[in-house]
Amino acid sequence: MATLSEAVTRIRLQPVFLLHQRPYRDSSQLLEVLTVDYGRLGVIGRGSRGPRSRLRGVLRPFAPLLMSMSLRGDLATLTAAEAAAAPAGLDGEGLFAGFYLNELIIRLTERRDSCPAVYLAYSDALAELAAASGVLEPALRKFEKRLLDALGYGLLLESEAETGSPLDPTQWYEYHPEHGPTPVTAGKDAGLRVRGATLLALGEDRLDDEPGLGEARRILRACLDLQLGDRPLKTRQVLRAMKRR
Repeated sequence: MATLSEAVTRIRLQPVFLLHQRPYRDSSQLLEVLTVDYGRLGVIGRGSRGPRSRLRGVLRPFAPLLMSMSLRGDLATLTAAEAAAAPAGLDGEGLFAGFYLNELIIRLTERRDSCPAVYLAYSDALAELAAASGVLEPALRKFEKRLLDALGYGLLLESEAETGSPLDPTQWYEYHPEHGPTPVTAGKDAGLRVRGATLLALGEDRLDDEPGLGEARRILRACLDLQLGDRPLKTRQVLRAMKRR
């Protein structure tokens, strides 16, 4: 009789996105996938790299997939996969932005922690990046905010942290990642300075000007870094190296 830890969960045609893949043994792969119902899963794709595998060309990043798996403990075993729709048409900077989203999810989520809001935010972000025509910042900032919200680290974007008073669009605030915004007073140096108008716009997903996007990027990066810890994101390091060249 199987113990609880040995119990197998059969998962049939679960909507997933492939976040990461790497070779495993001679012809297999280790996959990280984001699912609707089970959160992030580690999956063994046995023989998926083999020359005669029916999965060759199916396991692609940024493509909605349907997977059937056997889940035991922390890892699942892939039993079938098929494309659910065409992949998001990402290229150039859009492709790099997609890998940035993938790394954020892998770093900030726990395996088998069901959070459909993360799946929905990711799916929406891929569609927005594909349609962005080179203007990627609004889609990235929106995803970062929605990811933090879904994981319980949401930003305070409507009221002051200390008084609870509604934000004034004309007022400058200092944003504290662990607490929220406080008004900037004359003669006081402020760290993360942001306009009330920017915080309100970020809360309503309507950032459309360069100064506001810059302020939102700095605030969201500080809030993400608080959760990421000391280990930097590889995609950020690659981007900095590319810019230096």
